[in-house]
Order: sequence, then structure tokens, then C-alpha cells
Amino acid sequence: MKTYLLLIFIFFFAACAVISCAHSTHQVLATGESQAKLRAIQTRAFDTADETKMLRTIIATLQDLGFIIDRADANLGTISATKLNMYNLRITVTVRPRGESQLLVRANAQSHIYPLEDPVAYQNFFNSLSKAMFLTAHEVD
Repeated sequence: MKTYLLLIFIFFFAACAVISCAHSTHQVLATGESQAKLRAIQTRAFDTADETKMLRTIIATLQDLGFIIDRADANLGTISATKLNMYNLRITVTVRPRGESQLLVRANAQSHIYPLEDPVAYQNFFNSLSKAMFLTAHEVD
């Protein structure tokens, strides 16, 4: 009887692992077109070459939006932050040069363990960041 229950228990957890793995595989094997659309939603170009100022402005913007900064690495150009609300949001923002006079900023967010694909959320972040960059450029505190 114990062996029978143990086999059912093992089968149940194996089935859960397979279902979870299938979901992850689906995300990894998503079509290139959908990945390109998501990347376009997540990325904005800014007309500045000052990476340090951009990173500082991103940190301030995330804090204004209620995020807690987990990590910031100026050498890698990455910032990770968490917003502990009912959605349990986690965001990573990367900054990299684009030519001589622009920076590309890409934000990648997750709600719980699922990627956030809602364009409105990214638009809100980038609108706030654009306003903050404008104020920073005009030295308004």
C-alpha cells in the first residue's frame, strides 16, 4: 500500500514538472516575430551619450514608480528592481550605446514568474523616464 501511494506521489510531481517544463519550452520557442514585437515594446532610444546620467535617471524613475532597487551595475549598464504589490513585479533595465550620440534602454519585466507583455506597462515606464530625462537635461529638481 505504501509503495502504491509513493508511486502516485512520484507520478503527480513528475506530471507537474512536465507541465511546467512545457510552459517554459513554449516561451523559449516562441516565434521570432513575437519576440521581435516584444523587444520593440521593451526598447527605446534616447538622444544622449551620458550613460551615468541615464542610469541615475532610471533609478530615480523606478523609485518614483514604487520600485525598490535590488542591484545596479554601472559597468554592465543594468538595474534590477522589485515592486512588492499584488502583482509582485520584477524589472531589469539595460542601457547600451547606440552609435555616438544615443543610448538604447531596454526594460524587461516579470509579474510573479511570467514575462510582462502588456505594452501599456512599458509605455508608462518609458513616458516617465522621458519626462525625467527632460527634467534632468534642463536641471530641474
